[in-house]
Amino acid sequence: MSVYLDYQAAKPVDIRVISEMTIYLNQKFANPSSLHCEGDDATDALREYRAKVADFINAPDPNSIIFTSGATESNNLALIGAAMRNKKKGDHIIISEIEHISIRNIAKYLERQGFKVSKVAVNQYGVIRLDKLKRLITEKTILISVSTASNEVGSIQPIEEISKIAAENKILFHTDAIPSESVIPLDVKKLPVDLVTLSSNDIYGPRGVGALYLRKGVRVNPIIIGGGQEKGMRSGSENIPGIVGFGKAAELMKLEIKTEAARLKGLRDKLIEGVLSTIPKSYLNGHPENRTPHNAHFRFDYIEGESLILGLKDQSIAAATGSACSSKTLEPSHTLIAMGLLHEEAHGSLLTSLGRYTKEEHIDELIEKLPKIVKRLRLLSPLTPPDLVKNYDEVKE
Repeated sequence: MSVYLDYQAAKPVDIRVISEMTIYLNQKFANPSSLHCEGDDATDALREYRAKVADFINAPDPNSIIFTSGATESNNLALIGAAMRNKKKGDHIIISEIEHISIRNIAKYLERQGFKVSKVAVNQYGVIRLDKLKRLITEKTILISVSTASNEVGSIQPIEEISKIAAENKILFHTDAIPSESVIPLDVKKLPVDLVTLSSNDIYGPRGVGALYLRKGVRVNPIIIGGGQEKGMRSGSENIPGIVGFGKAAELMKLEIKTEAARLKGLRDKLIEGVLSTIPKSYLNGHPENRTPHNAHFRFDYIEGESLILGLKDQSIAAATGSACSSKTLEPSHTLIAMGLLHEEAHGSLLTSLGRYTKEEHIDELIEKLPKIVKRLRLLSPLTPPDLVKNYDEVKE
């Protein structure tokens, strides 16, 4: 039996979501722009499931939800759309040093369009330094974008404080909620954010559909031009089966998120304790307490993370070294470097992320097999100190 601990990269679609979607794949398949009765059915579904996604984040107006093809498109619409809409007011954008690669690459694109981008520093846990953020703000700052949590090390960001700083300076604030979407409830009535990126698959819905929440009064320029769907902000025929799946997943997640988060936290804590107590020279990356319940990010001295992943693969255990969207590069994690780690420290990392179908026996299996893999790799490495090689068996195994 394989053990899957890479839920931040991809999640399976919940069977209850699949059941909800099926009729819209082969029976109620019409285009909501059509004027016939079947088109009306599609329009009704669009309205109903848009409301479910809005309710998931406690948005008072369902029309504040703009459907997209996924989180990356939502981030593009948020940053590029907001920047172009407000370029007469200013040309300065702030992101964090540890944002997801989609945000960082969008920022690079905007720099090529003439915008200025500043990156706010983080502390040793990967948490935004609010004092540094305040110093970066100028009269030309029009947008701040910081994710709800680190998608890599799991540290939760002070989103409420950032939103207040943005509001006080009349700056738009965007947050990518993907890192915490499935484990931490988001209430946009209480949290004064202007734009929020959401993803269907991150709450066990289908891939290929996401959303951007826009607070009342906030407008962005469209980046896809066509038939004017989604109130003119995202053209293209709506993906009704995907939206139905997204809405159903949102409905289920709202009911189950607190219970599931508590369950995952228990498993995560067991995993962290098991790894740190059995493997010498092992460390937890990210904040030790204020982190997402499903994330455990480790580093191990004297080994390469890629070798560790292959060793786990041989044992039918799926994990990661970092963000899946940038895992093909051999460069050390930009997040870990921003946190102050050396390149050799960043290279020895392991990201485990838990999910809805993670069981305690999966955690037990990893705790049993991981120390043996780490030991084997260290004994093969010329970097391992002689005293650790000599005493390895006696130290923690």
